[in-house]
Amino acid sequence: MKLRVRAAQWGDGQTVFSFIKALADYEKLSHEVEACLPDIERDLFGPHPRVFAEIAQIGEEPVGFALWYYTYSTFRGRHGIWLEDLFVLPRFRGKGVGKALMGELARRCRDENLARLEWWVLDWNQPSIDFYHSLGAQMMDEWRVCRLDGASLGALAGAAVAGE
Repeated sequence: MKLRVRAAQWGDGQTVFSFIKALADYEKLSHEVEACLPDIERDLFGPHPRVFAEIAQIGEEPVGFALWYYTYSTFRGRHGIWLEDLFVLPRFRGKGVGKALMGELARRCRDENLARLEWWVLDWNQPSIDFYHSLGAQMMDEWRVCRLDGASLGALAGAAVAGE
């Protein structure tokens, strides 16, 4: 059967959501999933989508996905792509599915004159690290991920409103 990558379209919401849940399970982060199917459908297929997805299929079977959005580099003066999620069903790993999904995003970057394609990888996920190295990716070890959410985000937002 032939492998193909296509843009997600209306009707693919459940497929995308199932891949998100499977990825969270793989990363042992299922407890952090707050999204539900209507959230995914709204953000991927609503009137002004800000996030996009590619679906890899073998025949008619969805076997993996990449969820992404545009970023902007002030230093490069151009947009880029942030890969939020990449997931391939375990039985289809090692068959070129992940490479095809990454290749589609790289093609988009090239065709749209985007500056870069970036993503995170968990430091314990050696199979993914090895895969990304095989694509020519460089690890940006000098950068640290920062995050505000929950109470910290609310506190900062409240301080900004109060002018503190």
